[in-house]
Amino acid sequence: MLRRHVRQFCLALGLAALAAAPLRAEVRDETMEAPVVMGLMAAGVRAEALGVLHGAETRYCAAARLGNSEAQYRLGRLYLTRKGLGVPAGAAMNLIAAAAQAGHGGAQSLIAKAGGAASDDLPPCLVQSMNVLALADSTVSGDLLRVDPTAGVSPSRGAMVGLIQRLAPGFGVDPRLALAIARVESNFNPEAISPKNAMGLMQLIPATAARFAVRDPLDPEQNVRGGLAYLSWLLRTFDGDVLRVAAAYNAGEGNVMRHNGVPPFAETQEYVRRVLAYYGAERHAPVLGAALRDRATVRS
Repeated sequence: MLRRHVRQFCLALGLAALAAAPLRAEVRDETMEAPVVMGLMAAGVRAEALGVLHGAETRYCAAARLGNSEAQYRLGRLYLTRKGLGVPAGAAMNLIAAAAQAGHGGAQSLIAKAGGAASDDLPPCLVQSMNVLALADSTVSGDLLRVDPTAGVSPSRGAMVGLIQRLAPGFGVDPRLALAIARVESNFNPEAISPKNAMGLMQLIPATAARFAVRDPLDPEQNVRGGLAYLSWLLRTFDGDVLRVAAAYNAGEGNVMRHNGVPPFAETQEYVRRVLAYYGAERHAPVLGAALRDRATVRS
């Protein structure tokens, strides 16, 4: 049964030579595309840890298409445990069967427990067109598949989106990062007030508002300028590391410094995951041609 499913897997990828070869040759040498595969796997693992499931699926699938057994195993396991991805269990088991045949211990153990539950189904990502090398190039820069931070925003809040997009470059902040923060913080509501008295679009607490000279935190432009000033300071402090910047915006830079990274707070970890899903990269993109100004003062 394993032999039939591995051949089905290879044929679906157009690897006719592999399907016709002896069984031990049906899985490609994983060192052939080592730099590409390693980049894809690193991005896939990070995306899965952050909960960016589509990003993890795509990276694992690209590496699986290159014959990497760890990618086949991880992709199959992702489909088995994340039913929301909509891939039948039989298709997931086909991937795991291929990894097991290549000698992957975890896959062999899972196959033994499942009792050969594979089918003739294959995950859609294996039969759809995919530019693996282009995807690998984007992996090198730490890119993750991302969600539009303005998706589903009501027309009444479109002006708030435009305000952030207009002001962000002047502070050296990528507008998309500012939009991601505002989406997670307030859903672009300029009148939002949290139980901790964080206010406005960028949810400035009183101490942060005072720190960046924001006199009226419920004035949208003052609020955005204050939030951008803080983001700009955080980007310089944490050398453009978006994970630490987002964590600091939520939990304070002191906690990030104390823990040397994202603090082990459930709220902060979920916050970082959501910001990363909207921003789509772990490193801040340079803002070309930005007219950088003194960020210590926010003009009213």
